Amino acid sequence: MPEKDGGHYVDAHVHVWTNDLQRYPLATGFTRQDMDPPDFSPEEIRRHATPCGVNRIILVQMSYYGYDNSYLLDTLRQSPQVFRGIAVVDWKSGAPDVEMRKLAKQHIRGFRIFPGGPADVEQLEGESFHRMLRCGAEENLAMCFLINPNVLPVVNRICRKFPDSPVIIDHLARIGVDGAIRDADVRALCALAKYPKTKVKVSAFYALGKKKPPHLDLAPFIRRVYDAFGPKRLMWGSDSPFQLMKETYADSFDLVRYHLDFLSGEDREWMLRRTAEEFFFD
Repeated sequence: MPEKDGGHYVDAHVHVWTNDLQRYPLATGFTRQDMDPPDFSPEEIRRHATPCGVNRIILVQMSYYGYDNSYLLDTLRQSPQVFRGIAVVDWKSGAPDVEMRKLAKQHIRGFRIFPGGPADVEQLEGESFHRMLRCGAEENLAMCFLINPNVLPVVNRICRKFPDSPVIIDHLARIGVDGAIRDADVRALCALAKYPKTKVKVSAFYALGKKKPPHLDLAPFIRRVYDAFGPKRLMWGSDSPFQLMKETYADSFDLVRYHLDFLSGEDREWMLRRTAEEFFFD
């Protein structure tokens, strides 16, 4: 294996939170016992990331806080040269675009969309969410979908209707989370490649396929996504700290950095740095 270099890479998917519940209270429905690990600080992710040459990180609002992005925003404010953010707003509120524009002034570049059930999926095609999409197109803010493969046809319809709205699919649409990488699911994900503003996070390997490093079983799947989207629309993410509860940080990073033999050096630069850097930091 080649020696690691200085890199200056970007991790496109990390969660942080604190056990200071007095300053940053949990959302309704969550308790301290739900926090596993009890906390995960910006300093800790940097300790894991730095040895791999990762020096910039995209932070994704943690579900423990609901729509209160205070901890995320405070972290971004302290180190804007290192971090950018993906926030959560109530996309069913009727006017989510108002909050989006406020957050965009505070180093937020995207918004996580997690439809929890059939009723939520249905509302993705309603006016409230459409306001988010129009705002995303105007302000270059991404809709970051955490979805299972069955929702991909809905996202396809959304992208067709709002082709100028940036869309990022988290964790390869969680294809393989049950251990099976189905051809129909991969085709549904790759079908989104016809929309130029759509990107994919090649991330959370610990949760997909055989779920064991070095994750080479995922290589044929990633190759199909790479062939469809190209490296300039793919970005790597660790999904720390959840990835770190299963394996080392390098186990995720090294799959893209060293083990996908169909990638050129330039391809790796895009997937490990430039795609995320150009969207979230430029």
